[in-house]
Amino acid sequence: MSEFLVEVKPSARRTNGAVGEAVVRRGSRRRFGTRDAAEFWAASLSERGERRVWIRLADPRDGSDTDGYLVGRHGPRALDGAYDKRRRRLRGGDGGEQSGFDRF
Repeated sequence: MSEFLVEVKPSARRTNGAVGEAVVRRGSRRRFGTRDAAEFWAASLSERGERRVWIRLADPRDGSDTDGYLVGRHGPRALDGAYDKRRRRLRGGDGGEQSGFDRF
């Protein structure tokens, strides 16, 4: 039977408190029967914790026995504010025009 070995990265621990609890209980590496089982585990941690975590496949050149990593993204994405501004403009808010460039 093939196993799928997942290593928990620090980004996942910082992102999601449920991941930190799982690491304290069972360590930072976990074996699953399949990648699907690992993805299911990541989804359940995402539901219990503050933010989403997911499985990223290990690079084949990695050289370790790890098949994948549990990772997360800590903090808001840099473009979140830009997206919200664009969405407001498209809905008709903010006059739909950019300001600050009319002086040149």
